[in-house]
Amino acid sequence: MATPGRLKDLIDRGDCRLNQVSITVLDEADQMADMGFMPQVTALLNQVRPEGQRMLFSATLDRNVDLLVRRYLTDPVVHSVDPSQGAVTTMEHHVLHVHGADKQRLTAQIAARDGRVIMFLDTKHAVDRLTEDLLNCGVRAAALHGGKSQPQRTRTLAQFKTGHVTVLVATNVAARGIHVDNLDLVVNVDPPTDHKDYLHRGGRTARAGESGSVVTLVTANQRRDMTRLMAAAGIVPETTQVRSGEEALARITGARTPSGIPVTITAPAAEQRRRSTPSSPRRGTASAARRAGGRRSVVGAAA
Repeated sequence: MATPGRLKDLIDRGDCRLNQVSITVLDEADQMADMGFMPQVTALLNQVRPEGQRMLFSATLDRNVDLLVRRYLTDPVVHSVDPSQGAVTTMEHHVLHVHGADKQRLTAQIAARDGRVIMFLDTKHAVDRLTEDLLNCGVRAAALHGGKSQPQRTRTLAQFKTGHVTVLVATNVAARGIHVDNLDLVVNVDPPTDHKDYLHRGGRTARAGESGSVVTLVTANQRRDMTRLMAAAGIVPETTQVRSGEEALARITGARTPSGIPVTITAPAAEQRRRSTPSSPRRGTASAARRAGGRRSVVGAAA
């Protein structure tokens, strides 16, 4: 299991070959297309055995995904899920109209709520900046984005799942494939630009029959685009004008005033003890790192 970039790196280093692979699976094909990974994906699919079984999983079959189907799938069988059966009926959708000058303070109050929350922003820089701001005001936050190494991402997710970290600040890299039990709030600090991204971000909550809320912070110049996005997603949200410190904000999100006492997120004690022990031989360490380095997405196809 690997992302296209990770798998290409393994091949270039001589650690992996695909010519004997008989079953391949391409997950999140539409996301690969949206993010511009199709050249890497096709280069990898060209290396696997052409007579093998190939499976493709995708939320849609538009854009370049249909090209993959025609080029790499022989006599494919399509299995689809009825959208009406996949709709989440236990999820609330809120659009909060906020003032730009008040947005940072309001975001910190939501982050200080009792319980875990994922906050989505558009860029890695914005994620790192908000994470630093939240830590400085007393919120146990951690950043998750494509600029983090795989061990860092794994550790951050583990800390979030155990409650060592209560706020996960992320780019869209966390919008797919991450499951955390009892996560009842997702906040779009930066509204997504695509309705599919909205649905995937929101899909981190209200999982397995649980309830949850998706809250999107919208400034005045973003309102028109957000209205169009919600219409495309088939969602009629509850819209509220809010300011930091108001009862409506607390009612919808559980917002509280942060402590103002800076916090530092450290590695768990067990991990710190492992780091303090004598290191294993260099070759073994490198091999272990390679074995652990794969990310979630996998190259694959269908028969």
